[in-house]
Amino acid sequence: MYSAQITRANPTCIILLIDQSGSMADPFSGDSARKKSDFVAEVVNHTLHDLVIRCTKTEEVRNYYHVSVIGYGRTVGSCFSGPLSARPIVPISEVADYPLQVKSSYKRVSDGAGGWVEIPVRYPVWIHPFSDGKTPMCEALAKAKEILERWLMEHPRGFPPTVLHLTDGESSDGDPNDIGREIMSLGTDDGAVLLFNCHISTRRSAKIEYPTEESSLPDGFARSLFGISSRLPGNFLAAAAQLGVNAVDGSRGFVFNGDPSSIVQFYEIGTSLTGMTPYRWMDDRTEQA
Repeated sequence: MYSAQITRANPTCIILLIDQSGSMADPFSGDSARKKSDFVAEVVNHTLHDLVIRCTKTEEVRNYYHVSVIGYGRTVGSCFSGPLSARPIVPISEVADYPLQVKSSYKRVSDGAGGWVEIPVRYPVWIHPFSDGKTPMCEALAKAKEILERWLMEHPRGFPPTVLHLTDGESSDGDPNDIGREIMSLGTDDGAVLLFNCHISTRRSAKIEYPTEESSLPDGFARSLFGISSRLPGNFLAAAAQLGVNAVDGSRGFVFNGDPSSIVQFYEIGTSLTGMTPYRWMDDRTEQA
């Protein structure tokens, strides 16, 4: 299970499900200058860029991935704009073709003599920060399920789709357990759809990353998200180990009270798929082009 080769003829699907409710405008605990919505948008843009880089062979972006980015808050729908805005899911080559803008930044690299130098890099941006409204989590998960069902009808034998859900609060439109379990019941011949959840918090609370059981979780909300989080397959565990994350056999793809580093690792692990090492950008210093 979870061993199907990802090819252009047999691609996989990645859905990024992002909480864009009003509370995402709040800062992270201990960092009054950094809004959660700003940082999440930055990570998502780098994640999309990473996927484009992985799929680029001899100057051609090959469609190994089909990608959807869904935001939920005041409304529920695609976070893409422009030519991609009406598309629930798009091949990665079209993601590469239609960024909203290109930003400039600097990346720290070793100078070979024990020091560091900064080199200029440019990277595309597809989504901007947004935070407004309540937290219609059930509606968003239902939207993801609708996209998955259509995609799976056309791709029944590939590597199973992955849904990476990030939220900073409880659902405002009901209990997400039923729709979460319905998503996890879908799949391909190679295994069930993978649903991973990352909860981030404004409070100074201990974070819990990739637990194996719910007894360590502090409340019913945490246990609810744990219950609709898939176990990490072996190749995802290998990616976690490369990043220094303490995940073991039986760990769920679940983070509670995560901080900025948890978010970065969540997306890196969740998009590792075939065990490829993700593009590291934690030391980049981003500036507007």
